[in-house]
Amino acid sequence: MGERIIPDNPLEFIRQCVCQRKIQWTYHVNMRLKNRGILREAIVSSVSEYEIIEEYPDDRYFPSYLVYSRYRNTVFHVLFAADAEGGDVRVITAYIPDSDQWKDDLKTRR
Repeated sequence: MGERIIPDNPLEFIRQCVCQRKIQWTYHVNMRLKNRGILREAIVSSVSEYEIIEEYPDDRYFPSYLVYSRYRNTVFHVLFAADAEGGDVRVITAYIPDSDQWKDDLKTRR
């Protein structure tokens, strides 16, 4: 793998990829979404609500970003890996945040 490319504006890159349906759904996320009550449609349709709450620029394959979002009054987090060179994002996992691990804003870890 060559030099790691980090998007200049990660949030805008993620939003653009999602809006253009340049999304790869990992095996892991496909297994988890149904059990966690999060629909793919919720992830895609809530793009305007996205807010990056944590960044992992050195993740294994691509820089990744933990995104807060809300769909029909349900808050969830999505971990996106950004493949800037390939021009797409990978949905690594998504979950409903646990109030034992997250502060009341559901954006800040305890």
